[in-house]
Amino acid sequence: MAAEKSMSWIAHLEELRRVLVVSLIAILIATFGCFFYSDYLLTLLERPIASFNMPLYFTAVGEGFFVKINLALYAGFVVAFPIIAWQIWRFIVPALYPHEKRYIMILVPVSVVLFAAGVVFCYFFVLPVAIKVLIQIAGQLEPILTVKQYLSFCMTFLIPFGLVFEMPIIAMFLTRIGVLNPRWLASKRKYALLIIFILAAVLTPGPDPLSQLLMGGPMYFLYEISILVSYLVRVKKKKTEELFEDENE
Repeated sequence: MAAEKSMSWIAHLEELRRVLVVSLIAILIATFGCFFYSDYLLTLLERPIASFNMPLYFTAVGEGFFVKINLALYAGFVVAFPIIAWQIWRFIVPALYPHEKRYIMILVPVSVVLFAAGVVFCYFFVLPVAIKVLIQIAGQLEPILTVKQYLSFCMTFLIPFGLVFEMPIIAMFLTRIGVLNPRWLASKRKYALLIIFILAAVLTPGPDPLSQLLMGGPMYFLYEISILVSYLVRVKKKKTEELFEDENE
């Protein structure tokens, strides 16, 4: 038994290593491809400040080159996310019962769609508002934006929003396997609100309350959506169990 348990742990660690290696390779390949489109990606990233007619500067000889590498890396993560999501769910699902393993065919595409929705939502709605308000608050001060700082500011919003949008699918999965229930989630609202705004304060690039609100508000809304999703999954699961019991009788 001890040998079997040891082998089981070794097998899990080997599988985890494989997940990390495959995900890293996918990111590196996607990064290499995205580097050739770095100028186009940078043009997309500049659109939220286009109305202010503010150019981006770099202050060191090699800064422009390294910014393009970082931009390609961020874009590579986004492009490789379907493979990353597949690897993560593929690592988790074998621990489930056989009849639950089919959920991977739902979890992966929904995870990818939610991640993309989070990035798009942030790009078109959250990021422009944050930039506009923060620049207008500066008043008569003349902004000089460096491309390095601007890229960091944007990615601090875009990538976390994509990941935060995974909250409902995670709640659905954990409820389906019996780890979570909607009543528990609802009872922890105040703690969730506190944790969300602590995370927002850590993740946002500046100490201003506006950035924290723009990130924390949607996060809390998604928490409420997660409670609803958990409730619907719980109701469906209960009906399925009752139907199964009636058929056995």
